[in-house]
Amino acid sequence: MKILALTKYFPPEIGTAAHLFFELCETLARRGHEVSVITAMPWYNLEEVDPRYRGRLTLREDMAGIKVWRIANPPLPAGTLKLKLGHVLAPPWFCLGGWLADRPDVILVYSPPLLMGLTARFLGKLWGAPFIFSVQDLYPQCLIDLGQLQSRPLIRFFEGMEAYIYRQASLIAVHSRGNRDFLTEVKGVPARKVRVAPNWVDTDLIRPGPKENDFARRHHLKGKFVASFAGTMGISQGIVSVVKCGRYLQDHSDIVLLLVGGGVDKTAAMATARALKLTNVQFLPMQPREVYPQVLAASDVCLTPLRKDIHTPVVPSKILSIMAAGRAVVASLPLEGDAPEIIREACCGLCVEPENPQALAQAILTFHRDPEGCAAAGQNGRRFVEAHFSREACVARYEALCQEAMDQAKRGGQ
Repeated sequence: MKILALTKYFPPEIGTAAHLFFELCETLARRGHEVSVITAMPWYNLEEVDPRYRGRLTLREDMAGIKVWRIANPPLPAGTLKLKLGHVLAPPWFCLGGWLADRPDVILVYSPPLLMGLTARFLGKLWGAPFIFSVQDLYPQCLIDLGQLQSRPLIRFFEGMEAYIYRQASLIAVHSRGNRDFLTEVKGVPARKVRVAPNWVDTDLIRPGPKENDFARRHHLKGKFVASFAGTMGISQGIVSVVKCGRYLQDHSDIVLLLVGGGVDKTAAMATARALKLTNVQFLPMQPREVYPQVLAASDVCLTPLRKDIHTPVVPSKILSIMAAGRAVVASLPLEGDAPEIIREACCGLCVEPENPQALAQAILTFHRDPEGCAAAGQNGRRFVEAHFSREACVARYEALCQEAMDQAKRGGQ
């Protein structure tokens, strides 16, 4: 089948969203499907942008059997404003890509941005193709929870857009049962349209490895008990509270908090570390995809924080990566939901209440005092993802959804 994928994030950008969608498209192409992607010129989480992406309105390239059409980002100021406005302005801008790609059998769209669903609707009408709306974060609810969206008129506008997109989509894919229940019970989406298609982890790319690797040697981690966070330090993570937990670990000179990545809250996190005069917190920039497995392997425990005002069901994909690496998970997040359920079922780590630095420090110390229990939690996690969250099994689910959407469209046209 001919599949067109729409996403704002795609390699060489670094981050979960970019790599997750790339792996989906790459695997579908390897399974014999003709896959095209409409995406943006890369800029997010990159210290330097390849010159071939600069100063162009469009660019066509091939990546791992995928036809990629890139559209220039709308001209916006740098920083947080560019990120926020891009969520609103980029989707209609992407409609330009519809005149470049070939006619698909089915359209697969990644959200956020929420309004990318409007792009899928437009292109679906243009080509007479159904579209599947893959919901990774529940917008606008997550922005409301975080206090980023408070204007009642804007909330009504985005909730109206959300409801419209759900109505127009042939199928809606969510990554957990909690997200499915939220859509059907809170948003009133018909259950017949919602499918659970879990995210996955590449268990071949990320696997248990030696703790004293090149990354550990390069950053002087030998002999240290490393509690790491690796990823985007965005508004959802509450990364400042992770830094603050360093105050409760200062009596243990061998423990280091390693924070790897970038994002809008990194500056505040670094300022907090300086203000508290913490010497056990180390910051590093976002690492290339091929280095990420070494970051996990160099760790004893890996942290997954979320802010306490996140009320929508969330399963941070980094949890699966940590489990694949055979490292213990220490999660500081709302204790009701899919993520704590996975951690408890897999027996792969500890969960503590969100934005509680002292509780987070105590969880780290629990594993610090129990090396055998720490190792066992990591081994449990590896076994669990191999059984439930392999890349091939989860992508096969998306492949089936594409076929289902096509079959529905054919029946509707008869």
